[in-house]
Amino acid sequence: MTSELDIFVGNTTLIDEEVYRLWLDGYSVSDAVALRVRAGILEQTGATAAVLQSDTMDHYRTFHMLERLLHAPPKLLHQLVFQIPPSRQALLIERYYAFDEAFVREVLGKKLSKGTKKDLDDISAKTGITLKSCRRQFDNFKRVFKVVEEMRGSLADNIQQHFLFSDRLARDYAAIVFFANNRFETAKKKLQYLSFGDFAFCAELMIQNWTLGAVGEAPSKPDSQVDDMDMDLDKEFLQDLKELKVLVADKDLLDLHKSLVCTALRGKLGVFSEMEANFKPPAPQNLSRGLVNVAAKLTHNKDVRDLFVDLVEKVHLGPQFVEPCRSDHWPLGDVRLFLNQYSVTVHSLDGFRHQALWDRYMDTLRGCLLRLYHD
Repeated sequence: MTSELDIFVGNTTLIDEEVYRLWLDGYSVSDAVALRVRAGILEQTGATAAVLQSDTMDHYRTFHMLERLLHAPPKLLHQLVFQIPPSRQALLIERYYAFDEAFVREVLGKKLSKGTKKDLDDISAKTGITLKSCRRQFDNFKRVFKVVEEMRGSLADNIQQHFLFSDRLARDYAAIVFFANNRFETAKKKLQYLSFGDFAFCAELMIQNWTLGAVGEAPSKPDSQVDDMDMDLDKEFLQDLKELKVLVADKDLLDLHKSLVCTALRGKLGVFSEMEANFKPPAPQNLSRGLVNVAAKLTHNKDVRDLFVDLVEKVHLGPQFVEPCRSDHWPLGDVRLFLNQYSVTVHSLDGFRHQALWDRYMDTLRGCLLRLYHD
């Protein structure tokens, strides 16, 4: 009696997306097998527990061998050991470098150093993310930072070129690198309502408007001394911001600015009387001074790091800007109208000589405040 068998031989590396997710999440083989059993895979496939164990171990071995290539994604594309279709290569890279919102919020703005890495046990316990996954995500952040920190040009483009990320993931990593480089404080209690997306939105605005890359050319000093274009804030710009204090220090300018804003918004703002009363001194909620004082403080490194604390605790929630907005029940639409008119009417102040500086500052601040404001 003879049997006929159809045999197919191929060398394409098979990637089980579910097992890959379990591996990325830091589960051991035994835990991954248990989770697969719980999901009903034995009933779905008719496999035995022994086969499932062997299948899971085989996938884990493959992922461990691929990991060294994932540390430098272009190597994955050019290697010949694993025959993986381009679409699967992109999936492997994208998911390996994906991160958990809860994790990134714990480390955003912190130095990517051994000191921070020692805190991963606590972060794991707090977030419920496995320690192994926390370490992978932290090491990914640090790896990308190290690769691009000395590069000139667009931060997101450099990341995308060297790690082959999607546009969205490259921009997210640009925000993470930018925050780590400038050490922005994000962990204070009053900032906890903000998501990574909120901070990433603001990071993109700052990169576009407040960095050396935003001005289109590097300062005139040797290349070895030039700051990274998108990594570092433009220090000359930050120093110049103190010139904006004239908007609140000069009474005539302040009065004219208020008059122009009030004329433009009369009949359009539901909280017009509250805005008019709180625009300038002696009102305890001094809207204009709060917005301008943020600029004046950015001349000091510590105050740069505390930018979001100032926007949220002292301006956004304190007596200078958003606390009066919240206490007077300003809807987001009214906040947007006010900030737009407050910003644009400065161009009608004949005695004000810093229009370009104002636009560069206020375009970003306005965008950030609208993103951070929750009515």
